[in-house]
Amino acid sequence: MKVKLLSRNPDDYVRETKLDIQRVPRNYDPSLHPFEVSREYTRALNATKLERVFAKPFLASLDGHRDGVNCLAKHTTNLSTLLSGSCDGEVKVWNLTKRECVRTLQAHEGFVRGMVVRHCGTSFFTVGDDKTIKQWKIEAPAYGEEEEPLNTILGKTVFTGLDHHRKEGVFATCGQQVDVWDEQRSSPIRSFTWGVDSFSAVRFNPVETELLASCASDRSIVLYDMREPAPLKKVIMTMRSNTVCWNPMEAYYFTCSNEDYNLYTYDMRHLDKPITVHMDHVSAVLDLDYSPTGKEFVSASFDKTIRIFPKDGGHSRLV
Repeated sequence: MKVKLLSRNPDDYVRETKLDIQRVPRNYDPSLHPFEVSREYTRALNATKLERVFAKPFLASLDGHRDGVNCLAKHTTNLSTLLSGSCDGEVKVWNLTKRECVRTLQAHEGFVRGMVVRHCGTSFFTVGDDKTIKQWKIEAPAYGEEEEPLNTILGKTVFTGLDHHRKEGVFATCGQQVDVWDEQRSSPIRSFTWGVDSFSAVRFNPVETELLASCASDRSIVLYDMREPAPLKKVIMTMRSNTVCWNPMEAYYFTCSNEDYNLYTYDMRHLDKPITVHMDHVSAVLDLDYSPTGKEFVSASFDKTIRIFPKDGGHSRLV
């Protein structure tokens, strides 16, 4: 006669402290788990979906600058090319597809205050604290050639912003005043002032290409027409605006980023009040840019966040 005895050692399954992992005896006989494959498949599918739902939009970081990055410029015809200018006067050209720097040049002494690519995409302009405007080739110099600017214009004051006309060889700078320059001349063809100490940003309208907008130090946003001898309109806000950006699909609409933590979208035909106030940032909004569709824009703030807003929505859809 055989007697089978079940015996368990308490040391195998009783925890000495509550920090120990509980040991659970399991029977791995596949006949006892008929739905294991389908259950594991469902689990894996849910995990993949959740990973996609909570995935951050971050793709890569472009490392290489030795000082803070002060300005960026997109290429007008090539999506994979990006330019960045830093506080030590260095400009880098990046290939976004390969996520690497393809060219580095020492453009200015001091901060690079603004950069813009020419409308045809063959060259780009930079302005800096050394009171100069420089034009550079997009392509790197051939082997043995010096890295020299195509053109250098010496200004009287420090330039704080720069933008290029969408169709012609004309660009605009801002500093103590807003100047419109012809690429073939070393002096501005037009200068606009409206009793303001300085301007922080200037932008051409991508649709109505003769119109400009600028942000001034007296908390105002000033609109200009290059065909007119004087500025067109002015709207004064409670706090100062840092940048302004036109909607690329709706000619009369522009959005400004303000120090009061909000962004404001205006119709230039009715400047008495904004169409939409975009809230959610918890510190001063420093910069913004529209998507090519004009349906939404991205903003960057001193609160260390980047937010994506619909053009007619008061709150961001992504942070």
